[in-house]
Amino acid sequence: MTTLESSRSALRAPMATASLAVLVAVSFCHLLNDVMQSLLVAVYPILKHDYALTFWQIGLLTMAFQVTASLLQPFIGYFTDKRPVPYSTTIGMGSTFVGLLMLAFANSYASLIMGAACVGIGSAIFHPESSRIARLASGGRHGFAQSLFQLGGNFGTAIGPLLAAFIVLPRGQQSLAWFGLIALVGMAILWKVSQWAATAQSKSVNQQRAVGLLHSRRRTAVALTVLTVLVFSKNVYMASITSYYTFYAIHRFGVSVQTSQLLLFAFLGASAVGTILGGLFGDRFGAKTVIWFSILGCLPFTLALPYADFNWTIALSVLIGLILSSAFPAIVVFAQELVPGRVGMIAGIFFGFAFGMGGIGAAILGIVADARGIDYVYEVCSYLPFLGLLTVFLPRSDAPECDNVKKG
Repeated sequence: MTTLESSRSALRAPMATASLAVLVAVSFCHLLNDVMQSLLVAVYPILKHDYALTFWQIGLLTMAFQVTASLLQPFIGYFTDKRPVPYSTTIGMGSTFVGLLMLAFANSYASLIMGAACVGIGSAIFHPESSRIARLASGGRHGFAQSLFQLGGNFGTAIGPLLAAFIVLPRGQQSLAWFGLIALVGMAILWKVSQWAATAQSKSVNQQRAVGLLHSRRRTAVALTVLTVLVFSKNVYMASITSYYTFYAIHRFGVSVQTSQLLLFAFLGASAVGTILGGLFGDRFGAKTVIWFSILGCLPFTLALPYADFNWTIALSVLIGLILSSAFPAIVVFAQELVPGRVGMIAGIFFGFAFGMGGIGAAILGIVADARGIDYVYEVCSYLPFLGLLTVFLPRSDAPECDNVKKG
């Protein structure tokens, strides 16, 4: 057995008996967390009307939320790699709770920005540690664990527009406060999960630190750069849907606000299914194969979307969500395998980068929409999956440069 195989076996041994219940619990809390976060995007039509906001201001709200999360997540992940703080997940959800209350009772655009930023801080605290707990509870099936963890978040994001359509839209902005009860439930569950994580972390941390880089530093840096560009292409396109799809459907097809929310739910629901499939296929066929299929596989559908009629728009958006979303679990697992022992930092970088690029993309696309029209946004974004060709520069994860693996 090679040194690399011995190291991986050592890492997986303590995970073999990890509780599936813990993995389900942290995924469920991810659902609760992202339900609250998705309400911000879902109530954009209300906020746009009540506060007379432009598309640029809508994009700035998204940027306030997502860039706050992006800037903090890598630092939080780096810190908790060195000094784990399992109970930080409870603190993170508490911050989201506070931000939600601020959004519910905001009386100015500045208050909305502050509430969105507070929700972003909650995301920055919650995601790196939750991703670490999911990996601890994986039993060695890292792709499945990562996809199940993200599945909770995707379902939460998908449910948000439905809750907005049937609860928030009829009852108004202040009804957001009722969703604070979700945060209290999540905080209670995360407290129990953190107790398990504290024990599991102490057993595995020394073994994780015994494993070095699988490839040279230069090749690892190139691979991480390619992965970040792929995340950029995926999340800017996703931002074009999550932030502006409702406006696009209303503008182009004349549907009601509630119908546009249902269309967004169909896209986000397909994305949730694609996430779990991406993790399962990644464990079976390898993360790189899934990345190839996901980024390039949706290209024909993104190119066709701007020219489709109403029914084909629904079908194409579902296919795009299903295929494109399968990439992210594979990308995170691939990156974590490249840099063993830095699970929190890698999760923070990629979850944070995902939020940040989506936020910056939303703001830029809002400016484009104001200047050229919402239809033009989807014509430009349709070419983003071409960046998937960069996958050719990723190394084979099963063919490490053994000289760079530390001897046990």
